[in-house]
Amino acid sequence: MPVPDVSIILPCAGFATRFGAPYSKELHCLAPGVTVLDRSLETVVELAKSGLNVRLVVVFGAHKLDTVSYLARYAETFQLVFVYQDHSLEPDLDGAIRSALPMTRGPVALVLPDIVVSGAGSTGSLLAALRQTEVAGWSVVAAEERNPDTLRQMGALAVVERDGNMTVRAATDKPSDPSGYNAFWGMVAVAEEEAHRLPDVASKGADSPLAGAVALIVERIVNYNTTMG
Repeated sequence: MPVPDVSIILPCAGFATRFGAPYSKELHCLAPGVTVLDRSLETVVELAKSGLNVRLVVVFGAHKLDTVSYLARYAETFQLVFVYQDHSLEPDLDGAIRSALPMTRGPVALVLPDIVVSGAGSTGSLLAALRQTEVAGWSVVAAEERNPDTLRQMGALAVVERDGNMTVRAATDKPSDPSGYNAFWGMVAVAEEEAHRLPDVASKGADSPLAGAVALIVERIVNYNTTMG
């Protein structure tokens, strides 16, 4: 398998107990022939269209074979690599990331199958984020948000403007007290040499490595885990 230019971690091993449908939530149909998963991968498809060799590392569980089969339609777009997540050893999102990291090469981006970026600034946002890692090491695709209930369910950010650029001052995952946060991330990109810290983005009690990251603001980020559940 050729060495990729960039690697994308796509965690698809969650149980989505709130969704309550007989199929995986990322396969929920939004339009004829278009699922939530297709929408979440639009920015990744843009990477391939730009000429990059993209490796998509899909983390799955035995209950997600429908998603594995669905992703076959992307076999000619990405290098597809599937990694099984053993929840007894590596639970939750941070465990999924740790399961995938050994299969990544080059800069790495975390893309969630139930998160969709849209509107102004979304096209090319992931490519721009990956390019920012060459300078800053870390970057996020984020949306501004003031609603405390939304921030409690997301990777919350305190974003400030410095020298004309948006920068993350502080970050935490699903804060119980969201005061002081004004945005949340939809995708995270990191340079290869820093990728080992990517699980800490979603680890409870860990210091977030996102402080100092460049923030690329898009118009809208939809979390379909909450809007459908």
